[in-house]
Amino acid sequence: MTMKRLLVDAHQDLAWNILTFGRDYTLSAEKTRQREAGGLAPQVNGDTLLGYPDYIRGNIAIVFATLFAAPLRAKGGDWDKQAYADSNQAKKLYSDQLDVYYRLMDQAPDKFRLVRSALELDSVLKAWSASDEQQTNPPVGLVPLMEGGDAIRSFDELPEWWERGVRILGPAWMSTRFCGGTREPGPLTKEGHSLLEAMSEIGFTLDLSHMDRESAQKALDIYNGPIIASHSNALRQVKDGDSNRFLDDDIIESIVEHDGVIGVVPYNRFLIQTWKNSDPREACPLDMVIAQIDYICQKAGDARHVGFGTDFDGGFGLQQVPNGIDSIADLEKLVPMLATQGYNEGDINAIYGGNWINLLRKSLPST
Repeated sequence: MTMKRLLVDAHQDLAWNILTFGRDYTLSAEKTRQREAGGLAPQVNGDTLLGYPDYIRGNIAIVFATLFAAPLRAKGGDWDKQAYADSNQAKKLYSDQLDVYYRLMDQAPDKFRLVRSALELDSVLKAWSASDEQQTNPPVGLVPLMEGGDAIRSFDELPEWWERGVRILGPAWMSTRFCGGTREPGPLTKEGHSLLEAMSEIGFTLDLSHMDRESAQKALDIYNGPIIASHSNALRQVKDGDSNRFLDDDIIESIVEHDGVIGVVPYNRFLIQTWKNSDPREACPLDMVIAQIDYICQKAGDARHVGFGTDFDGGFGLQQVPNGIDSIADLEKLVPMLATQGYNEGDINAIYGGNWINLLRKSLPST
């Protein structure tokens, strides 16, 4: 049996959306847009790009599903209930979000499954392989990813998060007591060193996305476990880019040296930093996403260290993504564009999902 090309998306804030807006990701993006028309969600987060039928149409087999909340200094407004004042509140919010994924798996086991081990990964991939022959829709695998380390009150709690299924941990969103972060530069702190040591001993994958350049450089020097950037674009390919949210060339090269993977974000402000919501979507054509992918491949010398980390529904929606994308299923439109750039079928399959799947096979516990 020929395996269909699968897409892995390394960053989606599903639980945040479910708890904030009551979004139902068993529905299609179009159905959710109809339900939310004129409401709060499209006003503050844009029209959704995600839903189970869209995952099926786009062959999205695996999603890195985040635990995310913002510190109060970055609270979006009175509507934003997923914001915390201290680490105790952060832990409660993150724990509640992890509960959301367990409930989703329990309530819709035909549509969503948690992936906490290589065994569970293989089970999901097997279902996708057999789905055409059996004429069934396979489940989407959810790999829990903690975005921001403020929920970690002490290192003694890391085994608890691991036991509950968290497999990937990014210490920063904005700055934390562990390191500098987006818009808030700073080094890896003494506690940050200790956090990385404790993470490595347990087996967590380190996510560099949102870490300040200085912090990321140090982490790359000292971390012994798997390293990724789940949703980060190359600074040199972001038009007018100057933010520490993007990856400098030396960081990209170091991730490649660690056999890591970088998830490209098809978000207009991550393609043109000065892009505004009032600007036309046509200002960000799909070619700009291809340019990000190609740049990382050229730096790596191959197509084995890049994938997608869309961050779709993560503070932006349909109105803020490149022209030609109506839902996540439309990432398939990039396939012929990559082929035109000289990427062969093996390269394209690696970019779409193979690279992330290979990383998961190496980093997840066996059972």
